[in-house]
Amino acid sequence: MIILVLNCGSSSIKYQVIDMVSPRENTLLAKGLVERIGIEGGIITHKPVDKPRKEITTDIPNHTKGIDLIFQAITDPESGVIKSLDDIKAVGHRVAHGGDFFAESALVTDEVIAKIEALVELAPLHNPANLKGVYAVRELCPNIPQVVCFDTSFHQSMPPRSYIYGLPYKYYEKYRVRRYGFHGTSHKFVAQRGCELAGLDFNTAKVVTCHIGNGASIAAVDGGRSVDTSMGFTPVDGLLMGTRCGEVDPGALTYIAEKEHMSGNEIWGMINKQAGVLGITGLSSDMRDVESAAAEGNERARLALDVYYYRVKKYVGAYAAAMGGLDLVVFTGGVGENDPSLREYVCSNMEFLGLEFDPQINAGLRGKDTILTKPSSRVKAALITTNEELVIATDTFNIVENRK
Repeated sequence: MIILVLNCGSSSIKYQVIDMVSPRENTLLAKGLVERIGIEGGIITHKPVDKPRKEITTDIPNHTKGIDLIFQAITDPESGVIKSLDDIKAVGHRVAHGGDFFAESALVTDEVIAKIEALVELAPLHNPANLKGVYAVRELCPNIPQVVCFDTSFHQSMPPRSYIYGLPYKYYEKYRVRRYGFHGTSHKFVAQRGCELAGLDFNTAKVVTCHIGNGASIAAVDGGRSVDTSMGFTPVDGLLMGTRCGEVDPGALTYIAEKEHMSGNEIWGMINKQAGVLGITGLSSDMRDVESAAAEGNERARLALDVYYYRVKKYVGAYAAAMGGLDLVVFTGGVGENDPSLREYVCSNMEFLGLEFDPQINAGLRGKDTILTKPSSRVKAALITTNEELVIATDTFNIVENRK
């Protein structure tokens, strides 16, 4: 079954074409990126697996045009990977927020679309863009079944003690204000893959997954189920991130708002776009820039790294306690996969938990699935490259096959 996976942002579309024979047997045919949608100088970069990469610059006024360009690229006689659009048997979409409507991926129907639209106010930067992909495929190829896969679904297994806030309960009842968590497709994939690599049973193992990138979150996965995660009602909570503050005393925000005469929207913009690593350093949200500045003696860059690394380590310990044990720690995401310093900081001096880190294996390691602990280590640590698109394709395959 040929499946097209779409990850639509506000001005971009990431895509992959995957041939799914079964949930465990698949072949990537092509991937690509549409950029600058609605902005002058649109670009589509198409990368077939066994053919030369192709890049086209053209005006891309909206997502419908962007997806039409994807259709043209994947069926092109020279650089395409399928003969016609009839070869596509399903389209899978990433959707950021499923609220507590969706505990798993779902076949697109009018009712499903209405529920996603109702959640737009919980994810105003993401859900509208995700929906544009669904609308565009409906317009261009109305007969292709579509499936939506939610960043929040994997965390719907959290118990109330993990997701209820200490606010008046009426706000949960009226507005569904609670912890939802994000990066669920990534946490699920790397927990499963990490268990396979470490020789653990995913259905019984206690795993802490660290998805560390410009946006970052940690999850406690106990017996194959998410039981807690660091992001909350929005993706701002938890870890220090590129431009997001992570956990902070709400009283500090009301104090700053009063002193600086800032509105709610201004505070929201600050904690999302001006805080985090960028806010502490005043330099950059890119960890490569921050690490270079720290190496040159910049004290605020060094401080940002200390805060950034420390919070990851703190959550690993907290989730080990919450689960009553630990079998595996997994690192993934742009920083988690490519920053040996982060992994060494988090895993050092953890022998009391049974984790014996191997700094020689870790040194210089980037983007390769690897066990990072010594053979004698009771608790394992691993670097796992995430593949959210494959999770989406697998869920899409299963749903469409069951529909038949």
